[in-house]
Amino acid sequence: MALELLALRGLGLGDLLTAVPALRALRQAFPEHRVTLACPAGLDALLPLIGAVDDRLDVSGPGPVPFERPDLAVNLHGKGPQSIDALRRTGPGTLISHGVGPPWRDGVHEVRRWCDLLEWYGIATDPEDLTLGISDRTGPVIVHPGAAFPARRWPPERFAAVASVLDDVVVTGNAEEVGLARRVAELAGLPDERMLAGRTDLARLIELVSRARLVVCGDTGVAHLATAFCVPSVVLFGPVSPALWGPPPGWRHVALWAGRKGDPHGARIDPGLLKIEVSEVVDAAMEVTS
Repeated sequence: MALELLALRGLGLGDLLTAVPALRALRQAFPEHRVTLACPAGLDALLPLIGAVDDRLDVSGPGPVPFERPDLAVNLHGKGPQSIDALRRTGPGTLISHGVGPPWRDGVHEVRRWCDLLEWYGIATDPEDLTLGISDRTGPVIVHPGAAFPARRWPPERFAAVASVLDDVVVTGNAEEVGLARRVAELAGLPDERMLAGRTDLARLIELVSRARLVVCGDTGVAHLATAFCVPSVVLFGPVSPALWGPPPGWRHVALWAGRKGDPHGARIDPGLLKIEVSEVVDAAMEVTS
C-alpha cells in the first residue's frame, strides 16, 4: 500500500500558485508517497500543470478535511488553529505546520513562507520553481480589472484608459466581475467580443494567459498566472506590499506600489492604490514589452 501525503491549501488561485515550489519540494522529498491536495475543486485545471499532485480533495477554507490517517500531513494553509486542528483530526503519522514546528513570521513573501516551513523540517526547496510553462507571446494583451475585495480594485476608468492605448486587448474577469469588465471594455472602445469576463472557465483563462503578450492587473490570482507562464506583467498593489505577494524580481514583471499599507479586505479602494496614475501603468507596460 502506498504511503499517503496530505497537503492542505484551501484557498484561491493565487494562493495555490504561490505554494507550487513547496508542493514540488514535497513531491521530490517523498517520491514514494501518494500526494493528495486539499483545495477548492475549481482549481482542478491547475493540478496537471503543477505536476506534484496525485489526487484532490474539495476543501475550501481551513477544513474540515475528509481524509483518514495520512502518513504525513502538511499545513500549507495558514497558522491555525483551525487548519492545524483539521489536519490533526485526520490522524496523521506526522504533522508539518507552523505552530507545531516553526513559529509564524509576519513580513515574509508568501512563496518564501511555505518554503521556509519545509526547510525548517529539513526538506530542500527552490522558491524560484514557479513556472508552469513559457508564453509564446502570440496572444492578446490581458487587462484584468477585478480583485477579490474593493480595496484592491483600481478604478475601471483608469484600466480603460490603459486599455485604450494598447493593441489587441481583451478584458477578463469571473462571473461576478462581468459588470466591471464590461464598463472597462466600453470605456476603452473595445468590441463586445473583446469582453471575456464570465465567458471563460479556469482552463480557458490559463490558456489565454499562457499565450499572452502582457498582463495588466491588480493584486489578484491572474498576476500569479502571469508569473507562472513568464508573461510580462504590470501588477498594481494597494494595501499590500509586493514584497509579500508580488512577482519575482526581473523577467519583465513590474509591481507598482505607492508605499502605504492598508486593509486588503477593505470595502473601499485603498488610498495608496489611487496614487498610481495611468501614465505610470502605460510606461511600465511599454517597458516590459519593449
